[in-house]
Amino acid sequence: MARIKLELPEIFLFSTEITVRITDLNYGGHLGNADTLVLIHEARVRFLRSFGYSETDVEGYGTIMIDAVIQFKSQAFAGDVLVIEVAAADFSRLGCDFYYRLTNKETGAVVATAKTGVAVFDYANQKRVSPPVAFVRKLQG
Repeated sequence: MARIKLELPEIFLFSTEITVRITDLNYGGHLGNADTLVLIHEARVRFLRSFGYSETDVEGYGTIMIDAVIQFKSQAFAGDVLVIEVAAADFSRLGCDFYYRLTNKETGAVVATAKTGVAVFDYANQKRVSPPVAFVRKLQG
């Protein structure tokens, strides 16, 4: 079976803490895959907010997720506090990638790494557009 190879950036400009809720658990009793995507979505929203943006307003445009990759490294359980680091990289003419590292605050164990591809989207005209220069500059640090 071929495995996904995900290389994280060296520097993460942002981190936030999120506690795993009982509703985030799957039938195995640990953080579920769908709920991991929900947690990285929340972290991405917080990351954008730290720059004065939202998913619906990036210099007048919105964003739309075009792909996602998650690699699970260890389990997380209800009550665990996860430190989720976020970085933006790989800017192109139509979007960028957001990278995530989820670490158990108490144990230091990496729970998961992830990447989401995000396009900048003009919802009024229903088309992808180039990321605004100010957005790229802010997120690249």
